Amino acid sequence: MTSCPRCGEPLAAGQGYCLTCGARVGDSVSRVGSTPRTRWALRVAATGVVALLGAAAAVTATGSDRGDATLVTAIGGFATAPDRAAGEEPARSSGVAEWPTDEDGWTIALASMPQTAGRATALNRARAARRRGLTQVGVLDSSRYASLHPGYWIVFSGVYSSEAEATSALEDARRASRTAVVRHVVP
Repeated sequence: MTSCPRCGEPLAAGQGYCLTCGARVGDSVSRVGSTPRTRWALRVAATGVVALLGAAAAVTATGSDRGDATLVTAIGGFATAPDRAAGEEPARSSGVAEWPTDEDGWTIALASMPQTAGRATALNRARAARRRGLTQVGVLDSSRYASLHPGYWIVFSGVYSSEAEATSALEDARRASRTAVVRHVVP
């Protein structure tokens, strides 16, 4: 073809488009065996295959729990009264110290246990610390205090008005629990 079929402008050999009107002329622009439409379809098909392979790999990698997994969530506090038959005791008869209501202060955290383990486990740990010579040992529910991570029973020793005061008692607490740390308790 030596001229544009639309406007009649002369064309150079191998020219794909008319420089005057922009009409496509000849097959020199198309690539060997593919048009823009077939390239698009191939890209979509390849993307689909890759997505399916990725989904299959993800399902295989995560496996299946066969429906026998249970999910336990600690919500902080009891929905029902403690069960004495299961070894849990109410807070007042536990024989351990209670954190003063609405008291902002410092303490020494001897241990923190997930609430899913039960309050009885924390009470036993508090009693063991008392037998090792610590005074004013108690258990508090971390979910009730803004400065603590929720979902734990914290076994504590002492109620102090300053961080310095709590830190001065830390050495004695570490004799009973080597993981003891000073914590700020804010309601």
